[in-house]
Amino acid sequence: MPLFYPAESGEFYTAGDTLASLMRRMGICEERGSGIDKVVFQTEFYQLPAPFFEVTGEATRSILFAPRPLPRMDKADRVRACYLHACLKYVNREYLTNSSLRERFGVSLKNSATVSRFIKEAVETGEIVPYDPDAPPKMMKYVPWWAAPDRGNT
Repeated sequence: MPLFYPAESGEFYTAGDTLASLMRRMGICEERGSGIDKVVFQTEFYQLPAPFFEVTGEATRSILFAPRPLPRMDKADRVRACYLHACLKYVNREYLTNSSLRERFGVSLKNSATVSRFIKEAVETGEIVPYDPDAPPKMMKYVPWWAAPDRGNT
């Protein structure tokens, strides 16, 4: 098989693209772009600190952190966790709420004020926004900044 070959559209594809496509169909590997959702889901499932993502050239690297008690997380860690939680909820057609974030962090109902403070930090940095700013505080839902309804998203 040649290393490069033309497609009907006139574009060239590499043999690696063909091999990767075959491997995806056989269930050996996954589609490109499906990994970040899985990394975020697993870190939330195991209540780990939010991962950090770096783009280096044509690759994306995810940096995972060891378990850390919530009181030892700094503001940047909490804001990143809130943002990624909102993203994960949004792609599942759900919203970040005080209740969902309490569950993500493993915080009891009696400490919901702590989670409200984390949400406020994420809103103040612009990472998440209220879905409906006019909603009563107990009914407030949040989405990532790029999914804000005033940006044409619903």
